[in-house]
Amino acid sequence: MYCSCKIFSFLYCFLMFNMGFSVHSSRLAALLCLLSMGGGVWCECTEDNVQIEGGDYKLTKKLESGSLLIYNCPKGFYPYPALTRLCQANGTWTPAPKRFQPQRCRIVECPDPNVLENGNVSPPQERYFVDNGTSYECYFGYTLRGSSTRVCLPNGKWSGSTPICSHDTGDNCADPGIPPGASRSGNTFGIDDTVEYSCNSNQFLVGSRERVCQANGQWTGREPACYYKHTYDTSLEVAEEFGSAIKDSLTILEPIDDTQEGRTIRIPKNGTLNIYIAVDISESIEEKDIQDAKNAVKQLISKISSFVVNPNYEIIFFACEIFEVINIIDFWDDKISLSTIKEKLETFRMGDKATAATDLNLVFKTFMERMTFIKLRVGEEAFKEHYHTLIVFTDGAYNRGGSPAPTVAKIKNMVYKTETQEREQYLDIYMFAIGAEIFDDDLQPLTVGTGGKHYFRLRDIENLQETFDEIIDEDEVKGLCGLHVEYDTTERDAKQKMYPWMALVAIQNEDPRKCLGSLVSREFILTAAHCLKFGDLPEHVRIEIDDGQGRVKKVKTFMIHPKYNVTAKVDKKVNKFYDYDVALIQLEKPVQISTSVRPICIPCTVETRNALQLVPDSTCKQQEQLLLKDHLERLTFLTRTENIVDEKEVHAKLGTNRDECIRHALQAPGINTDVVTDVVTDNFLCTGGRTPFRDHIACTGDGGGALFKNYEHRTIQVAVVSWGTKTLCRTGGVIESDGTSRDFHINLFRVVPFLKSILGNDNQDDYAPLTFLES
Repeated sequence: MYCSCKIFSFLYCFLMFNMGFSVHSSRLAALLCLLSMGGGVWCECTEDNVQIEGGDYKLTKKLESGSLLIYNCPKGFYPYPALTRLCQANGTWTPAPKRFQPQRCRIVECPDPNVLENGNVSPPQERYFVDNGTSYECYFGYTLRGSSTRVCLPNGKWSGSTPICSHDTGDNCADPGIPPGASRSGNTFGIDDTVEYSCNSNQFLVGSRERVCQANGQWTGREPACYYKHTYDTSLEVAEEFGSAIKDSLTILEPIDDTQEGRTIRIPKNGTLNIYIAVDISESIEEKDIQDAKNAVKQLISKISSFVVNPNYEIIFFACEIFEVINIIDFWDDKISLSTIKEKLETFRMGDKATAATDLNLVFKTFMERMTFIKLRVGEEAFKEHYHTLIVFTDGAYNRGGSPAPTVAKIKNMVYKTETQEREQYLDIYMFAIGAEIFDDDLQPLTVGTGGKHYFRLRDIENLQETFDEIIDEDEVKGLCGLHVEYDTTERDAKQKMYPWMALVAIQNEDPRKCLGSLVSREFILTAAHCLKFGDLPEHVRIEIDDGQGRVKKVKTFMIHPKYNVTAKVDKKVNKFYDYDVALIQLEKPVQISTSVRPICIPCTVETRNALQLVPDSTCKQQEQLLLKDHLERLTFLTRTENIVDEKEVHAKLGTNRDECIRHALQAPGINTDVVTDVVTDNFLCTGGRTPFRDHIACTGDGGGALFKNYEHRTIQVAVVSWGTKTLCRTGGVIESDGTSRDFHINLFRVVPFLKSILGNDNQDDYAPLTFLES
């Protein structure tokens, strides 16, 4: 092959010298061709006529042979007429740029909505572009189902749902409608009747080409859609579709009748979920997309690790060969932990692994080999209780190994055997189509599974990490306290998603005050007792936490720790004594759980035990030993300045460090005793100072907030911010401690009986109690 290419280079150079090129260009060509013939380097491409009006382009290998030129356009536009160009060995681009059809960014077009039967679409247009709006009206006697108005979106789809004009015909199934850009054969909707769909020119079908009316009144498959090459799925759509399937196989934490039930999946108590992930790193995929895919995979497995069902993973990167990151067999030998998976993902580097060649079939062969090994290891009967989810990120441009379709058929046969319908829920194959140019016709047939969409076409995967947060953080995920977004974003509610348990406590009476609090269940806010004074009534207390149903929450009642008494030590020359400085505020109505609003974990509950991944018979003491194990334990609390929320980092001084920390309490205003234990009891954690670390200090308004620790992607509150020796800041903000300033926080492990008496009270019907450990 190398020799024949050299011959080609010689002929190419000969032609260049004999076709009247200018002196300058012929000299350059001569140099390139001599390099090509003598050193194995091909002629480079040029940038003539490849520029794009309204956009820009990237080159994967500069102008060298094999370089992929990838066009980029602003949102709402797409590259036309070519999405990419490939530099050939002879120094030409494929497809070749055309002088009389220059490359430009074209406005996105949506499929034709004038396929509506028994109704009118207005305005009637030949073509519809971004931001064009349409309205739908049915003829007399027909009823509209779906959206009455729709807008063409920047991703090439229509907003809302497909409008359908139907009337009661007595058919068993409802009219399934015709999506924009499609045509349908079949107009009777009785049992076993079939409808078939196809798309108009320049579009392709995503979804079910054929649907059959069933006896239960439902159509088989899923509603089809017509896509242009520039059409893509948004992060929200991926979250809704892909998320429902992943989430439903993981959410039931306490199995009933020895099963875990999801949408269609039943995982027995001794069942096993195997997840196989493959990421394309061939040259047709941009390096940024590969990094984003790595981040998304890390986020997905991190979120899944929060659940009781812990899957086994196979993770590979591929081009023309396989680069294995995690081997699923290692899970049987207990060689793999979550931290190991993340570390191996993080340290994987492309280097020179990317090649122009891609063998997608090898990916499925590798997965099938792993499944075969598992089957041999666990036995035929046990293998029947294994659920397999395959997730592949690729553009589908394979040029080695042949079509993966036969291998996928063998995988289906291995899982299904002869019981296809009964065992369909045991296998899902999801294809995430990424890249500048996607080979949809090759990828779509590889998807497998029932009950939802399995093919996703992504413009980019930059936001997929956030998408995987969305698919897990839902109200249906029971018992999962402390979940949160672990990175800041540009979204308006980004901080709320990072600290979804944070609440503002405002007292509005003659003595107005502001504190912070933490959501510990749907009905309760945990805060400091000193925020609530004698004479305060529930109607004076306002809780701010935005759950989409109004930011301000009314309070039903509040309970202060019965041992809290700020004047208890006045006779010992302690003007204000803050021991047992905790309170619980009950809301009139429970908050709506979402990605932006969910409870923090608190000590000694079953929910926190699961978050810490401790064994069922673990104790409260073991939780404390795990969370507060170091003599300098790094912890965090929040401060708020107007609408800005920031973290403050501190170190709890424990063990031999504690005495030195707490002695500074004697320097606080209003303290006139030399007995430090009269001021600071064993119920307090002490932070602050400048050695050995420069801690931040609490400001006015930080009181009542959570002192917390993030442990394996879950937030655990260990204390409540109570009081400090100095007032170094009055309006919030991230302020460093000085050499003698100290803050004191009520250790929640010391007030568990109070928390349990209210939050764990199962002798009432007002709210769902938390489950506390027996010991």
